[in-house]
Amino acid sequence: MDIKSATLHRLRRLMGSGLDMVEYLGLLVIAFATTIAMGSEVLAMVDARHVSLTDLLTMFLFLEVLAMIGHYFSSGHLPVRFPLYIAMVALARYLILDMKEMTEWRMLAVTSAIFLLTVAVLIVRYGHVRFPYKDDAASERPYVKE
Repeated sequence: MDIKSATLHRLRRLMGSGLDMVEYLGLLVIAFATTIAMGSEVLAMVDARHVSLTDLLTMFLFLEVLAMIGHYFSSGHLPVRFPLYIAMVALARYLILDMKEMTEWRMLAVTSAIFLLTVAVLIVRYGHVRFPYKDDAASERPYVKE
């Protein structure tokens, strides 16, 4: 290995480590902010002495975000399904909150979007079962060459 390739190899490893640290720091900030938002929502429910379906769906959104972060920390992978689930719950929450002000066409559009997201989850799940990923370390961090 010549000096140029050794230097390039060290630079790639340093950049890969730096990117990992920024990624983890960003995830920790998101997890912390989500936890604060969840606590704020719980305090608002306790203060109001009332829990509505929209409150529960909001809490479910927070839990989905935290589950997504936890899954990423434990496996190093982020399944496409998690953001799809979050989008489905967010649309359901929007539908419940604004149902009275919605036109029939907007309601149909939102429910169609939820249905399309559901179909997307089924397709992704089928693809993962039918065509599983190979477990190779190089695919986890493609920017770091060992």
